[in-house]
Amino acid sequence: MALTFRKLHPYFVAEVSPVDLRQVYDSETLAQIRAGMDEYAVLVFRAQPFADDEQLAFAQRLDGQLHTKTGISALRKNRLGNEALGDISNLDEHGEILKSDDRRRMYGLGNRLWHTDASFQDPPGRYSILSAKIIPSSGTDTEFADMRAAYDALSPEMKAQLEGLRVHHSIAHSRQTLGFEFSQDEQAILKGAVHPLIRTLPRSQRKSLYVAAHASKIIDWPVPEGRLLLRDLMEHATQPEFVYRHAWRAGDLVIWDNRATMHRAKPFDDAKYRRELRRVTTLDVEPPALSVSES
Repeated sequence: MALTFRKLHPYFVAEVSPVDLRQVYDSETLAQIRAGMDEYAVLVFRAQPFADDEQLAFAQRLDGQLHTKTGISALRKNRLGNEALGDISNLDEHGEILKSDDRRRMYGLGNRLWHTDASFQDPPGRYSILSAKIIPSSGTDTEFADMRAAYDALSPEMKAQLEGLRVHHSIAHSRQTLGFEFSQDEQAILKGAVHPLIRTLPRSQRKSLYVAAHASKIIDWPVPEGRLLLRDLMEHATQPEFVYRHAWRAGDLVIWDNRATMHRAKPFDDAKYRRELRRVTTLDVEPPALSVSES
């Protein structure tokens, strides 16, 4: 099946021609999607009525091993019954809208910070696959930033300074910046992980900034100096020219590469309107072996 990619932003993001991803099993089409991810980093598919098990199965066909140790799973029981299926909603276990002062809602507000999924784990996340079920008419957009273009725009001197630096990522850190408090037991679970500040994407060989709200400190740097540099890089990477804003429709499925992008949810009246999406994230481990038809 030949896919068509229509670019939605000067640097990245493409909408892919009509295709029912539930029916995509052939290696050629899966290879086209992976190649599209290498080029665009964010792919938008319209009218994808995935059931939960179909979304999980597609993610495994596309990219293999699934991420299950989400930060929130330590604090909030997954109402969907599968830790690989992220509940991106403002709903409780009974399907009711969370109260404005509910601790689970407060924790979820961290999704409004610029972040990259599962950078606080090792291995971290590679692809996130988000399926829109219920979208309020008031607007609940998501913004994406191209961290490859942001790296390309750095000065040669800054690129040289950043090479070889390592960063500690912690979901506890990003939530604490909003005033969220953790118990000692929760802190012990959410220890975080260390990753390079500059990542080279294996298939395209492009370099990308790997920073986010989870980035707590630069290893072997004084904490204040490291956090100032991380803040400067975040501000640089989220300038308007590097950002795409996605207006969700029910049935949308968006795939993004967490190694090459950051994203954040935009606010809406979440005490009044239901918003329900499902996310599956794959792990950044060795990619699936290429078949003869993919090579």
